[in-house]
Amino acid sequence: MAKILIHKKRKETIEGKERVISKFKKYYVADLTRDFHCNEGVLKKNAFKKKQAKTNMGFTFSIFDAQFCDEYWRMTRGPQTIPLKDIGVIIAITGLNKNSIVVDAGTGSGALAIALANLVKEVHTYDILDEHLRIAKENIEKMKIKNCFIKKHDVTKSIPQKKVDVLILDLPDPYLVVKHAMKVLTSGGWFISYSPHVTQVVDFCKEVEKQEDLFIVKTIELIEREWDIEDRKARPKTQGIGHSGFLTFVRKIG
Repeated sequence: MAKILIHKKRKETIEGKERVISKFKKYYVADLTRDFHCNEGVLKKNAFKKKQAKTNMGFTFSIFDAQFCDEYWRMTRGPQTIPLKDIGVIIAITGLNKNSIVVDAGTGSGALAIALANLVKEVHTYDILDEHLRIAKENIEKMKIKNCFIKKHDVTKSIPQKKVDVLILDLPDPYLVVKHAMKVLTSGGWFISYSPHVTQVVDFCKEVEKQEDLFIVKTIELIEREWDIEDRKARPKTQGIGHSGFLTFVRKIG
């Protein structure tokens, strides 16, 4: 199993003034059979059995096993992925759990499918582009996900699964899937469309409104702004995650 190395900020006092001489560092180490070399020196391979160890330059690292979140950031990125801020709200609003069956259409790099598969019973993910499918399959295998099933299929034509708890679209024309969603969603099931353009949202909502057994819960956009905090100096970072996409949440009531 890979290891994570964390080195916290290191400070020293010179002429009565405290200053930071090294900042937080994080490293992912896949090969535990060799010494690890980094800017803070060399960590001997036998140190990976410990919870803390020092490099030859005197920098102390905390050491622990890599977790799902650490592996997730190392996936191969091809097409643009849905960011974690949006994945998080999908999970929170729909109440996804270990018994949920999910269909994800527009696989891309597989980031959403993999994140959800870590929580739910099954994820069935579809794309029509061979390159997307290749990258996603590679990521699913790399992450050792066993409950995520990937297939080349066009969900604007049909959806193979039945009794789907949550259906998520990341497609250019999500309105084309509405009639098929009606056939596969469970009563109380969730139907979510993720779209970068508001015109896509409008077209999707118009089609949803034609169905008596579907109702639009809400459309939202999430903006993430990170802050720099150092002692009493606190300000927003100059760059943040602005618009990524609109999320429209729909529920089946029939």
